This record gives sequence, structure tokens and C-alpha cells, in this order.
Amino acid sequence: MDLASFKLLFSKAGQEALAAAVQLEPFETDYLLHFQNLEKIYPPGIARAALETAILRKEARTKFPQADRMFFTREALEQASPYQVSKYRTDRYAGLARLIDLGCSIGSDALNMCHISPTLGIDADPLRLAMAKSNADSLGLDGQTDFVRADLQVSLPAASSEGTGLFFDPARRKAGRRVYSVLDYQPPLDIITEWQTRFPALGVKLSPGVDKSEIAGFDAELEFVSLNGELKEALLWLGPLKSVSRRATILPGPYSLAGKEQMRVLPISEPQRYLYEPDAAVIRAGLVAQLGEQLDAAQLDPDIAYLTARDEIQNPFSRAWKVEDWFPFNLKRLREYLRDRNVGQVTVKKRGSPIKPEELIQMLKLRGEDRRVVFLTHLDGAPITIVCFQS
Repeated sequence: MDLASFKLLFSKAGQEALAAAVQLEPFETDYLLHFQNLEKIYPPGIARAALETAILRKEARTKFPQADRMFFTREALEQASPYQVSKYRTDRYAGLARLIDLGCSIGSDALNMCHISPTLGIDADPLRLAMAKSNADSLGLDGQTDFVRADLQVSLPAASSEGTGLFFDPARRKAGRRVYSVLDYQPPLDIITEWQTRFPALGVKLSPGVDKSEIAGFDAELEFVSLNGELKEALLWLGPLKSVSRRATILPGPYSLAGKEQMRVLPISEPQRYLYEPDAAVIRAGLVAQLGEQLDAAQLDPDIAYLTARDEIQNPFSRAWKVEDWFPFNLKRLREYLRDRNVGQVTVKKRGSPIKPEELIQMLKLRGEDRRVVFLTHLDGAPITIVCFQS
């Protein structure tokens, strides 16, 4: 969709076409059929824009509670943080008089931020800015936020820095492909060094797979956020927004585990009664050992993020599995063990093993009715198998 097509959606025909497209509850796979039918009634540009909007709104429902009133491009939707993550992140800015969303795209973050303080959204893409303004209007927030076009690589629009907080969401794609180094972000991450001289309160959204060595030079808090067990993003908090060195946050909740990423040493132990699988946010934040201390747990291997303990302690930062048995890895032994217990379905999890879970399942050739979870990992460097009950 281009800007001209988007504007056509607000004409009388555009509104009628959009309503018709929404009623179809369309999927991307049915695009051609629906487009051909809509094109019989509406001009091609309007039919295309209406159908694309209807498809993206349907897909966006898993991210945004008000998706049916919003506008998206496909790339903007894919890059946008889920509503729960954005809202959690926004609370960090409470108490600031004014907020600026740098690289605001379709405005999904700015529309959360403006509930905290008046918010200015800045982006270089005219289509996304037009969508951001329309999203603010459709959600009744146009008086609380504004959007302007600017190239962040040139300079920030003049603004008073006193009481102002910045949120920066740099583009992490080039020519439609993901980039992973912060040096390849657009703008590159090092631009925040200049901004922080004027705006100390600064937060940055990063890829959850960010190379931590690339951001080691910043005096900042590094936070990893997961939602419903899936790692979603990393955040860099600078100036007064920083509170600790490392943080792992679990949503919904929020539940946060904070501390310093350091070489804590946990005891090494054979699998005990319970096996703990830390959340990915805890692992990426380097807080596995700290979690282990809270759980009175040991590690199976100093380089692998599985914990084990005699007792189960319910906590939001890991999942506990009850251990049935364990032994050195041997395919024949594992197959016989599972067959003797009438196991026909297994979930395979692994850390430190080269075996692919789907390949192991095929090699086991099981036919029973019971279920188990099989972990392939190491015990102090030696490959082992841990069989756990399905929870």
C-alpha cells in the first residue's frame, strides 16, 4: 500500500470497501479471490488497500486489543511490539512531563506513551506517519499525541530536554532483511550518545538476540522481556531510567529478576527430583545462577542453563519438570526404556546436544499411549538423557 492508496480509504467508496473487506474475515492465502470480487465493485486501488487493511487487522488481533480500529503495513505490524510489552515498557516513563517516540512507525508505542504524558512521534516514512495519525484519531488520542516527519540521522527536532523522555526504536531491517548488529541499525545505535547529552532519560528497543558485547560500552540497564514464555525484545535503559545492571521480565505479570550478570558459581549435580527450565529472558540476561540460588538448585553443567533441585518451588522465571529417570545418552537404551513404559509420544527438548528433536522422535519409533518429555543435555560435559513426566 502506498500513501495515495491509504488516503483513498477515507473516501466514501473507501469506507464502504473497507467495511465489505472486513466482513470477509480474509486470510492472506485467499487474497486473489477476494480482490477479484471487490474489484468488481470498487476501483482497484481502493479494493487493494481495503483488503490489505482487513487482512492485517485480523492478523493484528493477537498483538493489539484495538486492532480492528487501526491501520498497518505488513512490515510495521511484524516489527511492532505486542500491546502488553509496549504498555509494560511505557510505565518506566511515569513522572516525565513529555515523551518523544523516535522511529514511531504506525504509532503503536506512542499511543501507549501518551497515556503517561503528551507524546510526539517522529518517523521518516510518510505512509507510516499518516497511519499513526489515523490510529491516534480512531482511538480518540489525537489530542494527546502528535506526529512529525524527520530524519533522525540529521538531527532531532528542537525540543526542551527538561522533563522529557526519549524512546528509540531503530529500524532493524535493510531491503526487507533483518540486521543483527547494532552498527547496522538505522540509525546506528551509537547515535544515542549524542542524544543523551540533551535527553538523559532514554530507552532503546533492541533485538532480543543483540550481541551484548556491542553494547558493553553504554552505562545502561539491559532488560530482556518475554511474553507467555516467548522472548520478545531487549531494552536498553539509560540515565534516570536505569535502575540495575541486568533485568529479566516475564509477562503477563510483570515479574522481574534483577541483578548483575556475573560469574556466580552454582554446584554441579546429577539430576535430582525436579528439572528447572529457565525462561529465555533469564538466560539472555545472564541471571541463571541468581535464579538457581533462589531455588536452592544446582546446575547439570556449568555451560548449560538447566537447573535441578530436590524440591519444586513455584516461580514465574522457570518451568519445573518432575524427573522420572536419567542415564547416559544411548539411543537403544532410551527406546527400550520408553517402550517398557508404553510411551508413544515424546516432547524432546535439548541444550548442548547436536541431535535434532524431530530426528530423535523418528529414530525412537514409539507406538504406546503414554507421554513423556525427554531432555538431551550434558552432565558436567558428558551427554545424558533425562526423562520427565508430561506436566
